[in-house]
Amino acid sequence: MKNTKKQHLPSKICVVCQRPFSWRKKWEKVWDEVKYCSDKCRMNK
Repeated sequence: MKNTKKQHLPSKICVVCQRPFSWRKKWEKVWDEVKYCSDKCRMNK
């Protein structure tokens, strides 16, 4: 198992709920476009 340093991942503030969220593997190629922490926030924009 790989030892990943989670504290070094980039993070952003969700434009809807204003809470911080961290980079996720599934956003690897679209990180610049990610604005919402979840689908729920994305639907409530």
